[in-house]
Amino acid sequence: MSFRFASLGSGSEGNALIVKCEKTAVMLDCGFSVRELSRRAQRIGFDLTELNAIIVTHEHGDHVGGAPRAARELGIPVWMTFGTLTATESLWKDVTVRGFDTHDCFAIGDVECHPFPVPHDAREPSQMVFTDGQKRFGVLTDVGETTAHIEEVLSECDSLFLEANHCETMLAQSSYPASLKARISGRFGHLSNRHAAELLARIASDKLKTVVGAHMSRQNNTRALVESVFRSVLGERDVRVSVATQDEGSAWAHA
Repeated sequence: MSFRFASLGSGSEGNALIVKCEKTAVMLDCGFSVRELSRRAQRIGFDLTELNAIIVTHEHGDHVGGAPRAARELGIPVWMTFGTLTATESLWKDVTVRGFDTHDCFAIGDVECHPFPVPHDAREPSQMVFTDGQKRFGVLTDVGETTAHIEEVLSECDSLFLEANHCETMLAQSSYPASLKARISGRFGHLSNRHAAELLARIASDKLKTVVGAHMSRQNNTRALVESVFRSVLGERDVRVSVATQDEGSAWAHA
């Protein structure tokens, strides 16, 4: 199977997700330096020169920080919503930038990209469903709460990259200031384990074969908690469950 994905790192310190079809490879978000991207890509046997484009979901530094230089050095375009472009316009000197609306579908080579809007504290944040025309791979991170549209778009996916940012108890007991706790747990913040699991229970279809937990907090979550809560709602379904971490990302998985 040629349609696959791998995370180079997922969390508040940097994000990058590789999506690869037979003829095309795209990177969703680029929050690492080119040197760090290259080091992480080598771990999964990927050469950055294979990339055809970068897609940026929103303007926060852990998602866009490395994109301008990577795009210039690799000579590839960057796609983003017009709102994200407005928020980052000064970054893109000598970079080809292509804008999209959060309801516009577009293709990069043989990768079909289906963006959708999400509630997050950014100008026009988006997340994405990728397809090669047969399999559907849904990505949902950096989202404060789910919506009916999100659930409709992500239903019938064959694989999911799903935010499980924090354990509510660990966050409440953490040393974070009250304002940061409120931001993370608020309607424009990040999904908790509980809310991610409740969402997964509603959207998991018989087609679903792979779920990778994403954007997990170092301080307020653990891999074991994420895997446990996902497996608890999937029951006896034959679904592979894993977690992409900040340091290690994830191995290749078939979409």
